[in-house]
Amino acid sequence: MEAAVTSHKPVEPAAPARTALPEPGAEAPRRDASSEAPGEAASPGAVAGGAPRGLWISSTYFAEGLPYAIAHKVAGEFFTAAGASLEIIGLTSLYGLPWNLKFLWSPLVDLHGSPRRWLVAVEIALVAIVLGLAAAADSGAIWLVAALFGAVAVAAATHDIAVDGFYLQALDKDAQAAFSGLRVGAYRLALLAGALLVAFAGWASFGAAFAVAAGGLALLAIAHAAGLPRPAATPGAGAAPGATGLRRYIEPFRVYLRQPQIASSLAFILCYRAGDALMFAMSSPLLKSLGLDTAARGNVGGVGTVASIAGSILGGVIIKRWGLARTIFPIALVQSLAILLYVALAWARPALPWVVALVTLEQLAAGVGTAVLAVFLMRRCVDGYKSSHFAIGSALMSVSATFAGSASGYLAASAGFTAFFAIAFAASIPGVVLSRLVPRE
Repeated sequence: MEAAVTSHKPVEPAAPARTALPEPGAEAPRRDASSEAPGEAASPGAVAGGAPRGLWISSTYFAEGLPYAIAHKVAGEFFTAAGASLEIIGLTSLYGLPWNLKFLWSPLVDLHGSPRRWLVAVEIALVAIVLGLAAAADSGAIWLVAALFGAVAVAAATHDIAVDGFYLQALDKDAQAAFSGLRVGAYRLALLAGALLVAFAGWASFGAAFAVAAGGLALLAIAHAAGLPRPAATPGAGAAPGATGLRRYIEPFRVYLRQPQIASSLAFILCYRAGDALMFAMSSPLLKSLGLDTAARGNVGGVGTVASIAGSILGGVIIKRWGLARTIFPIALVQSLAILLYVALAWARPALPWVVALVTLEQLAAGVGTAVLAVFLMRRCVDGYKSSHFAIGSALMSVSATFAGSASGYLAASAGFTAFFAIAFAASIPGVVLSRLVPRE
């Protein structure tokens, strides 16, 4: 899933020990008092006040997904509509760099202030930046728009850290597992909203679409400032006892890299979405070449996003039923084979109903694949360092999207769409192979 989820629950263990989070939808294991990590809230009762959990979980993850959609989907559509070259459109994947690098500043969110404060403050900053986009989008100031998209990306990556950290700080482990489906659904709904923004831009203008997005983010920021609960937690408590200064900062990285089979795990995280990243970066130019205008591409993207939401839910059900060990390889294989649907689109150039059908099937498979990767990333987190560890894993996950995507325009321009999507399929094969070599639980 394009969503990067960072766990920020500060815990102070006597000695770091890896704990696997429950699989999405799986029944949470029973725990007695002795199984609780020191300093970890045993129930949501540790949270003071605030809106009902389902409401604030939905709203915060919608607020996390919308800026991501603006930086990734809407930016590509804007430059496509502006008539930019394939090379320039491919380079919009570099807006993913802040997600690649967010692990570098994720400890600062732990050490200074609280996830709640960061969450609200960054949402206010996002409102201001997106209002700037609304003012610049229809002015012809392309370079200013490009810079503002970059600012959205930096703020949104920081917002991811805060939202995901707040989720794990405000909920105990049982509730984290129970609400995982709602969290993913709200995030994916925001991606659907991004597709609708594109459709609205085709009907009105991109400036108007960004104004609507800024208004929605402003309402969310106000609601979160007033209604989010206030978890009782000490910022920076996740550091090792006695750690100070630089050691406190680097300890999460050291512990992450000492895990068993870490080399194969890192390679898998980097490669798993490489083929999808190439494919996604050129999906809009392909649809444009097939005769779909901006509004039509937005509508097709909306249908695809609904399919990806269904796929994420289906993936959770599959993993709950058969477990990660039995499903990681076949799901990785299905995700890879689904890229061939875009090869078919580029080669056959079918009518609109077939375009919608093939895009929907590919997004369904991609949603299932996202569920597997999310569970795998959670299994790589160590108690006491979940904040930084999920930031590390999710940042690595997004590296392929950034760098493979940035090269996509040059490949597509030189090879043509049919050969390009065949290359994207080939790029997905290493992830399938590595799924047989990584830790399964």
